[in-house]
Amino acid sequence: MIHFALSKLYHYPHKSKAKLPKNPLPALPIISIIDKTDFSRNWLFLVIKSMNLAVKLNNFELPTPIICASGTFGYGEELKGLVNFKNIGAITTKTITPQSRAGNPPPRIYETEYGVMNSIGLENPGLEGFLEEKLPKLVKLPVKSIVSVGGFSQEDYEGIVKKLENEKEIEALELNLSCPNIKMKKMFSQNKDATYGLVKSLRAFTKKTLIVKITPEVEDIVEIAKAARDAGADAISLVNTFFALGINIETKKPYLGSIYGGYSSRAIKPLALYKVWQVARNIDVPIVGGGGIENASDAIEFILAGAAAISIGTINLVYPNSATDIVKGLKDYMKRKKISDINELRGGMVS
Repeated sequence: MIHFALSKLYHYPHKSKAKLPKNPLPALPIISIIDKTDFSRNWLFLVIKSMNLAVKLNNFELPTPIICASGTFGYGEELKGLVNFKNIGAITTKTITPQSRAGNPPPRIYETEYGVMNSIGLENPGLEGFLEEKLPKLVKLPVKSIVSVGGFSQEDYEGIVKKLENEKEIEALELNLSCPNIKMKKMFSQNKDATYGLVKSLRAFTKKTLIVKITPEVEDIVEIAKAARDAGADAISLVNTFFALGINIETKKPYLGSIYGGYSSRAIKPLALYKVWQVARNIDVPIVGGGGIENASDAIEFILAGAAAISIGTINLVYPNSATDIVKGLKDYMKRKKISDINELRGGMVS
């Protein structure tokens, strides 16, 4: 997992050199002191009020609403010493497949004027490699984790979920039904019946929290989300990246080794926000909303649109500790708006 500065989009010279304090402040409930005068007695009462940032995805509770997206945070271990894990609600691992995968041919990443195209191709050590090499280190990190599960058939998913059900340290699974960088005629989440059938099957094999990640590349994202919810999903994660293509006009070749890939970053934020709002207003299910989130204002938009939690992705490649800034921004906003619980904002867009 390589973190690098995306020169066209981001400029963080001061942050790239910054060092975390030895004892960074945790993202625990903070105390705000509100002055309240009792004029009849002419003395000051101090009312202590806690600020809650914790959210729930069904029974899966997170200390903050920030989830680091799969593929942008490695397996967590790689970022020890670079991030303040206490500001992160959970990290999502790279997607695990039954067998190890080398991924797609390079180039795998191309930066455009307004976003980033990638075609990693689910590079991972496979299920056994994950259990032996990655999981022991993952569970020692001071942060909750979500294991992303992928495959090419129902049997692939079932085999992984059955195996992970025996790992007590794992609380939640993200079913990646929407990777744009693998050669399949159709992704599971592009068909409501396929989505329902797969999630229903996996629900029978596990009691862990199931988060289903779906693609935005469908005619009706609401019907896909509803199929996942009806089949037993505890939460819906949207959106994954959009299909994208870039061509070098001098060589006449695509910029990515696999021709096309997934498009992410700030350019897709309005599109992703609309998808989250669509699902939230039609289906009663916790939503992990993401797509182009870079700061607290972006995060608040997604929460107002109906997301219970938010997912940060591309920004992690530039500034791995971005969750710290987002948490601070959330607290500042809540203090300014006199809001004590982040959940009060959910679906609060005024129309």
